[in-house]
Amino acid sequence: MDFKNPKLVIETAKTSPGEVSWQSPSNLAIIKYWGKYGLQLPRNPSISFTLNKACTETKLEYKPKESTDTGIALKMWFNGQQANEVFQAKTIRFFEGISEYFPFLRQLDMAIHTTNTFPHSTGIASSASGMSALALCICDLEQKLFGTLSDEEAFFQKASFIARLGSGSACRSVYPTMALWGETSMVSGSSNLYAVPYAELAHSVFHSYHDDILIISRSEKSVSSRAGHDLMEGNVYADSRYQQAKLRLSRLLDAIKSGDVETFGQIAEKEALSLHALMMSSEPPYLLLKPNTIQVIEMVQRFREANKVPLYFSLDAGPNLHLLYPDAAKKEIQQFIRAELSVYCEQNLWIEDGVGGGPQRLRS
Repeated sequence: MDFKNPKLVIETAKTSPGEVSWQSPSNLAIIKYWGKYGLQLPRNPSISFTLNKACTETKLEYKPKESTDTGIALKMWFNGQQANEVFQAKTIRFFEGISEYFPFLRQLDMAIHTTNTFPHSTGIASSASGMSALALCICDLEQKLFGTLSDEEAFFQKASFIARLGSGSACRSVYPTMALWGETSMVSGSSNLYAVPYAELAHSVFHSYHDDILIISRSEKSVSSRAGHDLMEGNVYADSRYQQAKLRLSRLLDAIKSGDVETFGQIAEKEALSLHALMMSSEPPYLLLKPNTIQVIEMVQRFREANKVPLYFSLDAGPNLHLLYPDAAKKEIQQFIRAELSVYCEQNLWIEDGVGGGPQRLRS
């Protein structure tokens, strides 16, 4: 699909300064995306929960350039502080790359203000929430200036496509509840280019599912997700992994449709451990888990067995645990977290999160 439109050029004399703002959530992949090719295309399909509280808020301010310069004119602020040169340069490269889809970006002076509701670079997908929020702002700006994205489905599809170019997993964050990314015969309309919503096919139990995030460590990861994806190219287990993910996806989709929380949880845990096994078998190998991560995993498994409750864990690319469970078990499980697990979190920090309703426009 071609999202390019060379007609998206403003008349600077007729364009007033303004701003657009969006809040977009992070997401947790149940079937993991780990390994890519081409321009941010996935080696295997993935499916994720869209979170509720772990979000990025982004405001894009703009005004027509007074000069004829065609470069990207952009300044950035992160959590109230001017962004460092590396972060700003990375964002400018992203804007340069997507300017073929939004030619008007080269005609504007822009300022971006972004904040997160969760610790950055600790294995919660800050790139997913951040890039999806930014993509939504840019698509909203296209609609505001040209009226070309009035169709809701087209708007979010383009936002997903653009978010993917900044961070692969970000393409899933533009949809509520659950989203699938990656072409598969199991889901009609699925694509490697953008995610598709999956909420309507999910059993009602998953619409109120919990994902409590235990912050084992707030330290920045020693190896970025981008570097981790690159290391998959030389991983001897890569091809087997991609086949494994596709087989697990088939079983998981059946569990999601039927409301089988036990099968869902078992696959979530296997996927989490497979992800970190791939990191440990990379060349060079690396380890993002912490001693407290292992301790809490074992405690969760013992609690599940002793109490016969469907509490399962997942991990993103970091040491922090996501605890997954249905709303019916909330009281018992959160009491367990407060009484026994929070002590293993940095400063007893954990985020009571769950499946969310997707991005929100804050102002336009």
